[in-house]
Amino acid sequence: MAGRSRGETSPLRLIAIAAVLIGLVLVSLRLLPGSPFESTAAAQWGQGESPTGRDGSRTDRSVRPSPSPSPSPEPEPLPFEDREIDLDIDGWYAWSVLDRRSGEIIGSENMAETSTTASLIKAWIVADYLRRTADAGQTPSDGKLDDLTRIIRDSDNTRTEQLYTQIGRSASIKRLLSTCELTDSKVSSDLGWSRTQLSPRDTARLGNCIAEGTAAGPKWTKWLLSEMRQVRGAGDFGIRKAFPAAEAKKIAIKNGWVDRTREQEIHVNCLAIGDTWAMGVMLQYPINKGYEYGMKNCEKITEALLTTSP
Repeated sequence: MAGRSRGETSPLRLIAIAAVLIGLVLVSLRLLPGSPFESTAAAQWGQGESPTGRDGSRTDRSVRPSPSPSPSPEPEPLPFEDREIDLDIDGWYAWSVLDRRSGEIIGSENMAETSTTASLIKAWIVADYLRRTADAGQTPSDGKLDDLTRIIRDSDNTRTEQLYTQIGRSASIKRLLSTCELTDSKVSSDLGWSRTQLSPRDTARLGNCIAEGTAAGPKWTKWLLSEMRQVRGAGDFGIRKAFPAAEAKKIAIKNGWVDRTREQEIHVNCLAIGDTWAMGVMLQYPINKGYEYGMKNCEKITEALLTTSP
C-alpha cells in the first residue's frame, strides 16, 4: 500500500476543521445584536438576570427599597419629677415647672395660688422696658443699660422704682398678664411693683415668656438672659443652687424676698430658667424666721424634685 505524502490532509481532519469554523460562526451570530440567532437569554451589558423571589416572580434589582427613616431621638427628660413632696417647712409653699419644649406644666396642688413677688417682678419690668423701647425704634443709652444691669444683678430698688414709673406703673403689670398669658396673677393697683400677685405656675410661664423672646423682644432677650445668669450677692440663692456648679452657671434667675409687717410674714420667691424648662417656687412663713430660712428652703424644694441628686 502506497504511503500518504506529507502535504496531504486526511478527510477526517478536514471535517473536524470545518465543524470548528461553523461553530465559531454560529456563536458569533448569537452574540450579534439583531441577528436571527441572537440568544434571548443572553444578559445585556450592565444588566443581570433578575433573581427569582420566593413566590417564583422576578424581582428587579434596579428598584431598591427606600431606607426606613431613622426614628427621632427621644427628647431629654426634664431634670424634675412630678411628685408630691412633704417637707418640714413652716408656713405655705408651692412650686411649678414648665417644659419649654411642649408647654406642659407640672406642680404642687396649690401652684395656682398667689403670693407677692417682691423683687422677682423686676425681670418683667426690665423686659417690658426693653421691648417697648425697641418697638419704638430706640436704643437705651449705655447709662440706661447700666441701670438695668444694677436692677437685675443687684436688685436695686431705687432704680426699679424709677423705671416702673417710666413704663406706666400698673399698666406694665397689665401688659405682663396679657403678653405672657398669665391666668392666676393680679395687678396690685397703687401698692407698687413689689405687691404684684403671682402664682408659681404663672412664675414659670413668665420664665418661659422671657426665654422664648416674647417679654423682652428678639433684640434684647439674649442680653436679659445673660444678665439674669449673672445675678450676684444677696439675690443669688434658691433653685440654681440645687444644681452642680457647671450647670448652675447656665441657669438664669431672678429672686424676690421681703418682710410683710402687716401680715407678719416673709415672702420668698424664686424664678429660674434652664435650657428646656422654667420653674417657680414661692414661700410664705412667720416673719421671725428671717430671710435665710426661705432662701434655703427654696433650694430644698428644688432638691426634692430633682431626678438625680446634685
